[in-house]
Amino acid sequence: MNTKKTGICIVLLSLYACVFAQQITNVGVVDIGRVYTTYFRESSAVRNYDTKKAEFQAEIDKRTAELKSLQDKKVEYEKARNETAVLRIESEINKKTEYLEAYASSKNMELEKLRKNLSTSNSFYQQLYKVIRHIAESEGYTIILSLQQANAVLWYSPTVDITEKVIAELGNQ
Repeated sequence: MNTKKTGICIVLLSLYACVFAQQITNVGVVDIGRVYTTYFRESSAVRNYDTKKAEFQAEIDKRTAELKSLQDKKVEYEKARNETAVLRIESEINKKTEYLEAYASSKNMELEKLRKNLSTSNSFYQQLYKVIRHIAESEGYTIILSLQQANAVLWYSPTVDITEKVIAELGNQ
């Protein structure tokens, strides 16, 4: 009889575990930044961004090399105690440094604007959300979160939405 009760308890616990396990939320996460750079790497917009970035960096490298050359000349003039030349070259170094800083700042803002335009493309997000929904539904996820944005729910199953229950309960109070 004791074995029979134990068997019934095991069956009931197994049944309870199955019912309970079905109610556990299956959560997934998506790194949208990585999806974007991987998927759109070959698009013309991304190639344009990469080309501009390389052009800007080449110009910065060229200007930095010019500054290095001027600084080397300044050291030579200092060793030769040619103070007039030192003052002249210091002025030139300061002007070129200011220009380089302004150029780099301007081009970084331009690149950031291009990058944001790329990553907020409406067609990209429509396609992304369609794929996320398909994967979530076919693999049994009830909620998908974004890795980039804290608390950003990208997709959720209507089975986890308790809004109507909350409204009903508040109405009963």
